[in-house]
Amino acid sequence: MRKRLLLQSVAAASLLCSLILSHAQEAVFKIGLILPLTGPFASTGKQLEAGARLYLSQQGDTVAGKKVQLIVKDDTGVPDVTKRMAQELIVNDKVQVLAGFGLTPLAMATAPIATQAKTPMVVMAAATSSVTEASPYIVRTSFTVPQVVTILADWAIKNDIKKVVSLVSDYAPGVDSETFFNQRFTAQGGTVIEALRVPLRSPDFAPFLQKVRDAKPDALFTFVPAGVGAALMKQFVERGMDKTGIRVIAEGSVTDDDIVDGMGEVALGVVTAHHYSAAHNSPLNKRFVEAFGKANNGLRPNFMAVGAYDGMHVIVEAAKASKGAGNDALLQAMKGQSFESPRGPVSIDAQTRDVVHNIYVRKVERIDGKLWNSEVQTFTAVKDPGKAAK
Repeated sequence: MRKRLLLQSVAAASLLCSLILSHAQEAVFKIGLILPLTGPFASTGKQLEAGARLYLSQQGDTVAGKKVQLIVKDDTGVPDVTKRMAQELIVNDKVQVLAGFGLTPLAMATAPIATQAKTPMVVMAAATSSVTEASPYIVRTSFTVPQVVTILADWAIKNDIKKVVSLVSDYAPGVDSETFFNQRFTAQGGTVIEALRVPLRSPDFAPFLQKVRDAKPDALFTFVPAGVGAALMKQFVERGMDKTGIRVIAEGSVTDDDIVDGMGEVALGVVTAHHYSAAHNSPLNKRFVEAFGKANNGLRPNFMAVGAYDGMHVIVEAAKASKGAGNDALLQAMKGQSFESPRGPVSIDAQTRDVVHNIYVRKVERIDGKLWNSEVQTFTAVKDPGKAAK
């Protein structure tokens, strides 16, 4: 009898523990944030994590009665690692959302996992047009390359640039940049003398820049990932190309806010197009830049930080609307959101699940002794031309 009572007590205690654990799990809203925090793209991961954490620190970490738990994983920028981490976060940690994705290959590797698990996946950085088509569970809060480079092509034609050489990193966003800029530029009478592609990892720009110099274009159009622009511009100067009259026009990652002030005189006058500048003149952005700097030892936020900050907004507001539910209810609550961001007005297209926002033509200028991407022209509510072209 004693043995039976003991076994019954153990079973009851075990059941009680299981119920308590189950309730505790239900009372937590988990977000798996997968970022390249080490390796060549560590600066991207740092900005993304800082942006996500800033949002939660400002808005609170409770939603729909649940505690928000941010589970951060370092994928080192390797797609196989990203995929494995996504599987572990869904199966072991039971996250309601996957987020982050510093590069297109990392997002693409994870897309099938999100589809199979019916887990919403918020892409905060990857910018290839086709990313949202890889899974019906992907929502993007970063930008798309075609959004910015088509605007830049229009600007170039209107500003006496008739001949260019394009120079891009050889991976999906670089190919998007080359394709959409060159098509838009030539459609308006411009000439692309040569299209050059540089290896993504450990790039040596020198031989490619020599080809640019020999071609004597009016301008070099270029795209490289965030953080790599400083090396490109350094080699541009080392080859004396800043004295040749060849202008530099670029997708905005090249003069990334995180590094532009350290690029020196060579960056002055470089014209870019992008969806965000830390110099954006709005009260919300000024507060954002100040708060970000205070939280991160004076670091200036870049477009990655804004992608993560806005991504957290989309996740949290969807969690409120779906009362903490996951899967399809959460996904539906993400679609069609519209709000004011540090970058300006933002919405999530309900059909494409892609971000719609302003695109700015910017010029690097010295303001109060520091270099900034000053906005000189605004194009409102720009959708992804990559989707329209299909």
